[in-house]
Order: sequence, then structure tokens, then C-alpha cells
Amino acid sequence: MSLPRIAIDAMGGDEGVRVMVSGAALARRRHEQFKFLLVGDEARISKALEAHPNMREASEILHCEDVVAGDEKPSRALRRAKTTSMGLAIQAVKDGKCGAAVSGGNTGALMAMSKLALRTMPGIDRPALAALMPTLEEHDVIMLDLGANTECDARNLVQFAVMGAAYSRIVCANDAPRVRLLNIGTEDTKGTEKLQDASHFLREATGLAMRFEGYVEADKINRGDVDVVVTDGFSGNIALKAIEGSARFVTDLLKTAFRSSIRSKIGFLISRPATELLRHHLDPNNHNGGVFLGLNGVIVKSHGSANAQGVANAVAVAARLLEDDLTTRIAADLAALDDGALKANGTTTAQGQQ
Repeated sequence: MSLPRIAIDAMGGDEGVRVMVSGAALARRRHEQFKFLLVGDEARISKALEAHPNMREASEILHCEDVVAGDEKPSRALRRAKTTSMGLAIQAVKDGKCGAAVSGGNTGALMAMSKLALRTMPGIDRPALAALMPTLEEHDVIMLDLGANTECDARNLVQFAVMGAAYSRIVCANDAPRVRLLNIGTEDTKGTEKLQDASHFLREATGLAMRFEGYVEADKINRGDVDVVVTDGFSGNIALKAIEGSARFVTDLLKTAFRSSIRSKIGFLISRPATELLRHHLDPNNHNGGVFLGLNGVIVKSHGSANAQGVANAVAVAARLLEDDLTTRIAADLAALDDGALKANGTTTAQGQQ
């Protein structure tokens, strides 16, 4: 299999060059066809490459010393898009020099730069940030939007559902993903008007490669009963952080409990295989790689705190989306979406049709 190069923002993330290069090297040890454009300080990247001989022939370095700070406002970062490692990685995708870009840097800046450089696909009003999360079942669940758009109307939610389903078909091998809208209840009468409008439209739509199953409450997201959860960026970001915080709480609670007495420590040794499985399942590095869906190009957001394993997973996500041509799949699904009612008024009035 031949893939386009993947641009790596080597300066992004909490630890920058060392982890980003190590992650790319780990990904290439698993998939020798991967090739990279490493964007950042050439001296630091070259030094990091000394520990990874497998990367030398597969990588080109694009020198850049300017970095987007983690707390930098997107508006300020945009003005420096042509001089920062993040901006140049995205530009490489726009210019066709790379098929995808991976960055662990400032999420807001990455979205702003990506949207300005790549623009949204025809038929998509706003891009959305989607990510994989673990469930009780063997498969992961995809959730979007996770912070790119704080306010969304019904039309946006319908488009997110189409993009999320296409993403699920690629990374989770679901021919007809189960899609639900995040809501405060599962009854048809619950939620805001925009949720009811989006639900009504998705129930009536035909020809979509998904199974729309109504609403899901936040406590059911990780049960394994849904493949794609759709929401606005404000609610999605809160839900994501609540889930991640709960996972860390449970992990820390178990650590405290096992250290509380000699008997508990013995119990830990006996149950260690199970606790290691739990730790592995909850480790965000094993599910790393958020994707900005709806752009004319593949941009993958890695956790800023990701280790080499996490970065390798993010690179693998980018490669998988290139291999299966995500943008073409989304375009085909949008062509099957008859959203005339949404175009007419921005929403369909579900209440008015009851």
C-alpha cells in the first residue's frame, strides 16, 4: 500500500519534538510504508532522529522555530500561520505535499488554521472535532462535536451525524453505524427544539449509511449500545471531560484502596491482571487521535499530554483515513442526503408536524 506523506507538527504537544518523533517512529515500525514531513526546529529533530534509524530514509525535515503556545488565542495564532510549525504542517496538506497532518498543539489554533487553509467540504457548514472513546464492548464509540462549535443548529447536527457515520465505517468497520443524539432523556419529547428537529429529519431520511436510533443520555455513552454520539461542541466537550475525569477518579480511587493496608496490597497482587486490563482500557493514549471532520483534508489532533504510544495511534488514525479516503466517503454520503427542508428554514419543525 502506498500512502501520501504525513506532516508531523514536531513542536506541538507538552513534550514536543522527542515524543512526536518517537511516536512517528513507533508508528513506522508497525507500518513500514509510512513517510513523514517533520516540521520544526531542524537541530532538535535531527537529534531526536538519532535514536530512530528507521525514520531516516522515511522523513524529510522542514525547518521552523516558531511555535504556537498552548494558551495562545486562535486569532493571534492565525496571524502567524505561515511561520509556525503547526501552520506549515497544515499548509503542506493544502499544497498537496502531504496527505494529512498530525499535531498535539493548541486545539483552537489548529481548528482555526485548518479551517482557513483547507476550507469546509461542499455541503458542510462547519467542521466538527470527533474522537474515539472506549466502551464496555469490544468496539469504541465515536463522539462529535467535542469543542469546535459551541452552538449548533439542527442542520449542523444532521451533517455531524453523516460525517460521524462515515468515520465510524472506516475506523470501526461498521457498515451501518448506530447513531444517536446526546440528550437529557430518550423520550421523543425531551430536549431542545434543535435536537427534536434534527431527530425528526434523521428518522425520515432515506439512503443514509447509518441506523438512527434517537437519543442517548450521557451515562449511556460508554455502554456499547451506540456507535456514534452527536452533539454540539459545548455539550460534547463537557461530556468528554466528565468521562475522562471519572475514569481518572476510578483509577486513583483503586490505587488508594490497594495501598490502604497489607491485606489490600496482597489483594492487588492477586487482582493485578484485571487492574492492568482496566488501566489499559482507560488509558487515553490507546484511543488517541481526534479528527476534524468536514475539511478538504485530513487533520488529526493528538492529546497534548500523549506519550509515544498515543502519538503512534494518532498517526495510524491519519493513515487509515487516507487509505480509506474519508473525504470521498463523506462527499458520497452528503450526496445521498436530501436536506431540502433544512436548507429552506435552517431547521425542520418537528413539533409542528406532530
